[in-house]
Amino acid sequence: MTFDKALDILLVHCQGESGNVLVDGAPDIPGATILDKMNHLNEVDPSLRLFLTREPRAQVVHTTNLLLPPARSDADAAFIVLQPDRAHPMSGSNCICVVTALLETGRVAMTEPETVVRLDTAAGLIVARARCENGRCLSVSLDNVPAFVQQLDIVIDTPKWGRITGDIAFGGVFYAQIDVGRVGLRIVPEAARALAEAGTEIKALLARQVAVNHPEIPGLTEIAYVMFRDYQPDGSVVTCTTLKPGRVDRSPCGTGSSANLAILHARGQAKTGDKRVSRSIIGGTFTAEILGETTVAGRVAVLPRITGQGYVFGRQQLRLDAQDPFARGFAMSDTWGPQVGEL
Repeated sequence: MTFDKALDILLVHCQGESGNVLVDGAPDIPGATILDKMNHLNEVDPSLRLFLTREPRAQVVHTTNLLLPPARSDADAAFIVLQPDRAHPMSGSNCICVVTALLETGRVAMTEPETVVRLDTAAGLIVARARCENGRCLSVSLDNVPAFVQQLDIVIDTPKWGRITGDIAFGGVFYAQIDVGRVGLRIVPEAARALAEAGTEIKALLARQVAVNHPEIPGLTEIAYVMFRDYQPDGSVVTCTTLKPGRVDRSPCGTGSSANLAILHARGQAKTGDKRVSRSIIGGTFTAEILGETTVAGRVAVLPRITGQGYVFGRQQLRLDAQDPFARGFAMSDTWGPQVGEL
């Protein structure tokens, strides 16, 4: 067996959420910008994403980040988030995984006690500050793109729960954020299946009831995720982001935490300098901070900083075989859930 055509992957997780990094062997992706390349993967040729994110090479919980040379001169590297449903522009937990991988493999030179890494993404430039010690990346703070509210207290008509309300906000992708009690659930591991199914159902309803469009970034025109939330008396929030085809984020979700800051700011419940702890369904934590305010096409926006930690735990090499009958992968409802038919 030869590995003349192989993909080299670092196995990484952030607070339990898979965020593997494809570091070598990927084909060239057409496009002048990272947004162009992401749109090509979504609209023209999804074969690389399917190969990496579906069975038999991956399971429903796996994400692979495609590492690319940056398209802009002020960035050190670029990446695109490849998930089973599509390629996405940005993810906080995946960004932390990418920074950790870049530094601990020496692809970006590590400077202790802090290294600044600039990442080109389809959502914009992300500046990461990594706390480093003895060759390890101990934490990563992401200065995310501006986060803003699209609409507060939007009404969603659902067959199962009646009329429920939620908030639509952008934190790198668009989110619908809903208090978990509105669907009669709690954010605990034993409710993960029910939360995933509820979030997927609501996402499908939102696609028919709510239109979104980023005013400055063409192509960002969908609500990517439904995030359930449970605000705590101490000001922290327990989060559960749901992803197609039917699973929940193991991490506290960086872009979702950014969107939550925008919502709290719009409600007058958070201001510049405030920090909030976001806690995941399995107890992992991020710290979310408002660095300042700005505007996006005239809308008030906040500048979020998300801090968390990633871990490189292994390596993988995948062989590209022209004879493989499942080169584009497959998905089955026994593990991927009933929504598999919508992929």
